Amino acid sequence: MGLDMAPTSVDPHEFANTQLLLLEAEQEAETAEAARLVSAHSPTALQRAGVALTNLSVTSRRTGLGGRTVIELAPDAAVTSESDLPEHGIRTGDIVVVSEQAAGTAKKREIRELEKKGIKGVVVKVGRAFVSVAADEESEKNDSASLEGRVWLVRLADDVTFRRMKQTMEKLRDMGQYDYTEFMKVIFGLSTPSPVATPQDLASGDDFGEIEWIDPSLNDSQKDAIRFALGSKEIALIHGPPGTGKTHTLIELILQFLRRGLRMLVCGPSNISVDNIAERLAPHKVPLVRLGHPARLLPSVLAHSLDVLTQSSNAGEIVRDVRADMDQKQSEIRKARNGRERRAIYSELKTLRKEYRERERRCVTELIQGCQVVLATLHGAGGNQLRGQKFDVVVIDEASQALEAQCWVPLLTANKAVCAGDHLQLPPTIKSSNSKSTGDKETTSAKSSRAKRGKEKPAPATDGDQTVKATPIKGLTLETTLFDRLLALHGPSIKRMLNTQYRMHESIMRFPSDELYESNLVAAEAVKSRLLRDLPYEVDDNEDTNEPVVFIDTQGGDFPERSEDGATEATTKKSILNVDSKSNEMEAALVRHHVKRLVASGVHPEDIAVVTPYNAQLALLASLKETFAGMELGSVDGFQGREKEAVVVSLVRSNSEGEVGFLGEKRRLNGICQPSASTATGKSNPFVSSKKDVPGPECA
Repeated sequence: MGLDMAPTSVDPHEFANTQLLLLEAEQEAETAEAARLVSAHSPTALQRAGVALTNLSVTSRRTGLGGRTVIELAPDAAVTSESDLPEHGIRTGDIVVVSEQAAGTAKKREIRELEKKGIKGVVVKVGRAFVSVAADEESEKNDSASLEGRVWLVRLADDVTFRRMKQTMEKLRDMGQYDYTEFMKVIFGLSTPSPVATPQDLASGDDFGEIEWIDPSLNDSQKDAIRFALGSKEIALIHGPPGTGKTHTLIELILQFLRRGLRMLVCGPSNISVDNIAERLAPHKVPLVRLGHPARLLPSVLAHSLDVLTQSSNAGEIVRDVRADMDQKQSEIRKARNGRERRAIYSELKTLRKEYRERERRCVTELIQGCQVVLATLHGAGGNQLRGQKFDVVVIDEASQALEAQCWVPLLTANKAVCAGDHLQLPPTIKSSNSKSTGDKETTSAKSSRAKRGKEKPAPATDGDQTVKATPIKGLTLETTLFDRLLALHGPSIKRMLNTQYRMHESIMRFPSDELYESNLVAAEAVKSRLLRDLPYEVDDNEDTNEPVVFIDTQGGDFPERSEDGATEATTKKSILNVDSKSNEMEAALVRHHVKRLVASGVHPEDIAVVTPYNAQLALLASLKETFAGMELGSVDGFQGREKEAVVVSLVRSNSEGEVGFLGEKRRLNGICQPSASTATGKSNPFVSSKKDVPGPECA
């Protein structure tokens, strides 16, 4: 969870080099996994696995937001009589490639050649009968990507995040000591954090003065965290256990920073984490702009997106005529009679795009410079739009779920940071086992990659005329987050914890509070004794609704788990993607039965969630969503931070050896054992599990 080494200062050059080695291994693991899927399986098999769609044709082209070419794909009428797409796992925001579909007997080499000629882009919309994809800039330059005839679409690994993290680490590696700001010195332990003014100091003439609360209903721990973050000169950590109002606290903090005339960059590791903040800031009429691809943003924040503001602003008016010309050219492509005409149209489009982007760039610069709050994902902060921009404060939400290299993308733009999160919940997901620790040597994959490039090691950092030798830091892993490392480095003096939770019944809260939070959590009066039978609509008072926590013991011969190599037809669909995933058919049947009982008792399906740590179990439970419209079904990792009145958890593991696998990770159990607000109600957390999943104190 944290560093294995002693909490001492870290050399920035060594840190950057270590991160580069770890990131290289992690990227290779992700790329190899994606390549294995595409090369080892037919398009039809990939479609069954949910990562591809076959037998499509291009039905239209248009110019979308940001001048991107958007192609619409639908089932090819020459191949299928079905007008709707088959069941699939392609989602808005996915990175995909669309290319001509090889014949069923095509060799792997031929398939790869077709992919090179395809269009890479982002899924912007998914309907029952179509998928729309916005092409990236490189694909738009590829005139051969006309996609005539039958095509297919396959989801890819996204390399943009890795590229920006590596660029940031290279920039950090190449800095000299005289380039380090006081902020950076504190982050790496080269100096200690400045003393923070006490509440009494703040009230009696400190720079921040007496605080006039925008939301006076904040509890004492929230106000204390805000005072601390305002008074900190370099770094402040806000520790927000589940349900303690972390986002609510951040909104007040951002508004207080604004009152003091500070300019902020607000980031998070995921689009949803950033959108949640944008949604809550919007009613306060804050001058804000949300960076990011429109396809990946919530509809409620699109009005604040850079693409929409560019169109609606006065500066954006000069761009519209060019866009109209581009749309006209797009419509002419399909009417072209031969390749020469198509190439001529592509050439004209290329010229128009260049003009469009130049005008758009000037418009974007004006918009961003005029905003006091800019919101972006961590890697999104490394885009061209923010090049050269400086901020007074960087605010990072869910910092405990982000790779530290990701956090440094925005951190290099400011001299103060506030990081919010909970280091006692799920860490970042790491795919490469080699990336979890470097020890005193390079990772195997990093060595291999370096050998292929003909280089002995990453370029050494320099400080003036002196070459600085940077070696991997023992014990530093990709799972070591910035939040973890700063706590190990400076201790609790840089942290304030929110201690009042508004999500769970007191009985559900008690275990994590005692085991992980030193018994410091307190349940708010509104939820401490609330049960499912107390919901604001009619619910029967019975054994399913009048207990806050229910355990159903499935340990025994009748409820054995299955691994994917022994999976039944029901789980075959996911087997390609989850070769080590596990399922439990009898436990799935028990989950379905329990959900039916909850609904029969009057609990609305939209107030129920079923979560499980294993994707193979998700496949077994998929029919629940069809039976109970509105019910949510998802993984434990994906559900973290969400709220439902009743949460049914299927832990799956049940075997004679008593093995629990990754469920032995205490932080993962913390995510499982802390359902949402009213989840702390009735069987509001009906855990469906085997005893060996959660032995004794793990979830008692």
